[in-house]
Amino acid sequence: MERNLHNLLITGGAGFIGSNLIRHILRATDFTGRIVNVDKLTYAGNLENLAEIRNEFGAGRYRFERADICDQEAMNNLMRKYEIDAVIHLAAESHVDRSIVGPADFITTNIYGTFSLLEAARALWGDRHDVVFHHVSTDEVFGSLGANGYFHESTPYAPRSPYSSSKASSDHLVRAYFHTYRLPVTLSNCSNNYGPYQFPEKLIPLTVLNLLSGKEVPVYGDGKHVRDWLYVADHAAALWTIVRRGTAGESYNVGGENEMENIAVVRLLCDIIAAAKDRPSEPYKKLIAFVKDRPGHDRRYAVNCDKIKRELGWKQSVRFEEGLRSTVQWYLDNSGWVERVKTGEYKKWMEENYTHR
Repeated sequence: MERNLHNLLITGGAGFIGSNLIRHILRATDFTGRIVNVDKLTYAGNLENLAEIRNEFGAGRYRFERADICDQEAMNNLMRKYEIDAVIHLAAESHVDRSIVGPADFITTNIYGTFSLLEAARALWGDRHDVVFHHVSTDEVFGSLGANGYFHESTPYAPRSPYSSSKASSDHLVRAYFHTYRLPVTLSNCSNNYGPYQFPEKLIPLTVLNLLSGKEVPVYGDGKHVRDWLYVADHAAALWTIVRRGTAGESYNVGGENEMENIAVVRLLCDIIAAAKDRPSEPYKKLIAFVKDRPGHDRRYAVNCDKIKRELGWKQSVRFEEGLRSTVQWYLDNSGWVERVKTGEYKKWMEENYTHR
């Protein structure tokens, strides 16, 4: 069954994955309804990511609401005001390093914020079945893999950082609302995303920008931690597929099937940037610096995504090296965005360029 949806509430829509998802839905699908982007605009939320969308589609198709998902009254009011029939919940504190230093924000936003949204949806929807609450999670809730094997949807949870623990908690809460209240929910657990508009605290954008600036590139431990890399446009397509056709109560793993050691990713980026600059790669590789490993650093993540392929017909479209080259080129072509994000100038840009409508 394919859901016929009219009003989408996307939380965290001004962030990396959220802004790519909004562009995908409005530009690459047959959706003709309205998207309401709810974002608190913390340090990683950037309305500049969606400036062209606001201008292209106008208030009839795209609305922005600055609000905190932990504000129960605000969420209730927004759900009613826009007659929301689908929630795609992306808003989260997501950086593992920051969760180690200051876990409180992760517990509040990722757990209580999810609860607030679930309550708002339950209050508005009642016994409706033509609606959906989609919760976006991470493969990190499953813990760490050895050299072999994959995470499946049935893999027991074993989170090992404050971040992954907070996401695991929110996953369980979403499932509880399905079983207890019959709220129509779907869930997805994705592998590491990369692509345009990613805030430069994660491995790939941090490496790219440090290399371009001639700065040291820190690599944790021996650099042999393995991650599965998913191009953000492929993730956006997967999310929309689940929201339209996913079975209520089910979860779906979404991966890129591109496993690579962190040090290999960094060295590949050195080669790609060197080629783009028509320079030798060795000077870039000399910027690599191995640093003390972070506490509880999971050794390997890899997800099996046969279920979403088999049941919903999704598949990846971007090969890893192709996606990396495209990502590097995007950062080269958007140096102004990079500088504004790094200096906080995007907040000034928002005040000068965004008019709430």
